[in-house]
Amino acid sequence: MKLLRKINTIYIASDHAGFPLKELIIKDFLSKLITKYTDLGTKSEDMVDYPEFAKKLCRKINSKSMGILICGSGIGVSITANRHSHIRASLCHNTKTVIMTRKHNDSNVLCLQGRPFVKKNIFAMLNAYFDTEFEAGRHLRRIKKI
Repeated sequence: MKLLRKINTIYIASDHAGFPLKELIIKDFLSKLITKYTDLGTKSEDMVDYPEFAKKLCRKINSKSMGILICGSGIGVSITANRHSHIRASLCHNTKTVIMTRKHNDSNVLCLQGRPFVKKNIFAMLNAYFDTEFEAGRHLRRIKKI
């Protein structure tokens, strides 16, 4: 995966609704990568507030890291993350949107819905996210306007 050579850490966080998917991603995807990952919580399905975990992840993101945020719909963590000026968080539902957000938006945080999810689709999306390069060009000009 092309991007993994350029980043040092992948941060991952979720609320209680995203916890099962977060655990699955850690077990079956992140733990098999050569890139370091850091789990920022939550640690169970006990009810928590998603903004706390989204903010925690966003404070960690820099030019050598990327993130994965998960809540029930993916919408709450996406809204929260995009309040940070250095974050380009994208709520994606399939590999097409994942590829487009990397190519055109240079997204550095992938937001996912925790319920429901299809295991096969999630891994295809993660592979596409970390394998797609930013195209720059006209897209860089647009990103600078954000």
